[in-house]
Amino acid sequence: MSYAGKDLNLLIALRTLLEEENVSRAGERIGMGQSSMSSALARLRTQFNDELLVRVGRDYQLTPMARQILPQVQLTIPLIERALGSGGPFDPATSTRVFSIMCSDYAALELAPRFAEALAAAPNIRIEVSPLPENPTDSGRDLLTHDFVIAVPGIGIDGEHRELWIDDYVCVLDPANEAIVDGAITWVAFTELPQAVSDFGQAHLTPAERRMRELGFSRAPHVTTSSFLPLPSVVVGTELVGVLPRRLAERFAAISPIAIIEAPFGRVEIRETLYWHTTHNADTAHEWLKDILSR
Repeated sequence: MSYAGKDLNLLIALRTLLEEENVSRAGERIGMGQSSMSSALARLRTQFNDELLVRVGRDYQLTPMARQILPQVQLTIPLIERALGSGGPFDPATSTRVFSIMCSDYAALELAPRFAEALAAAPNIRIEVSPLPENPTDSGRDLLTHDFVIAVPGIGIDGEHRELWIDDYVCVLDPANEAIVDGAITWVAFTELPQAVSDFGQAHLTPAERRMRELGFSRAPHVTTSSFLPLPSVVVGTELVGVLPRRLAERFAAISPIAIIEAPFGRVEIRETLYWHTTHNADTAHEWLKDILSR
């Protein structure tokens, strides 16, 4: 397909190259070999009469023209893809749609029944769940390259949104931990205990961590995990204390010998929120899954 001498089949390659700023990663992302992607870049350079990507040391950087083009391509391609795929109303029974969701393992676990509900109604769809990135990222890009991003407010995600559920934080300890007195733990005792900390990267400081730092306490972890899920098992048989969402703690309390104690830093809410880009608003398939996830 072409228009005025421009090969529109190169649009996907163009967006991927500019987003990844790397020929090899761009090829891996859309299933093209490096030689094919290099060829596509050469053709794009000819079409735009611009280098688009210039090598700086071992990396690439976007040219000024490429930086100008990227947001236009990111907004346009999803609209074209949906227009070409809109041969009729969305039918869950026959759809082969692939939905991409970026979220934490905690959110994925909470939404597992909703995923099952969606797959029961639409057996041929696919739901791909990817983790939230450890490093600060481009909110606009994440919302364009994924159908949904599920996160708490305050980490830089900015788009259309709908609150999914509200949770709060609790402490988890071994039931024999001597810091527990009458089913509670004091703030002083909490700060003196060795800490088991879930570290999600510099982009994702949890609301609980923010509250503790406001109170003048920055946890020095004795054990660090990249997820909430291992924390209940980590504290068993130790003096460690962990902080995690109440819903998750209650799930594990049914299968692990842990004590769930109210957080001594007060109630801190977790407002898990569903984010999406405005270009999805006219997508009936997207709306269908959004409604299921929101139940």
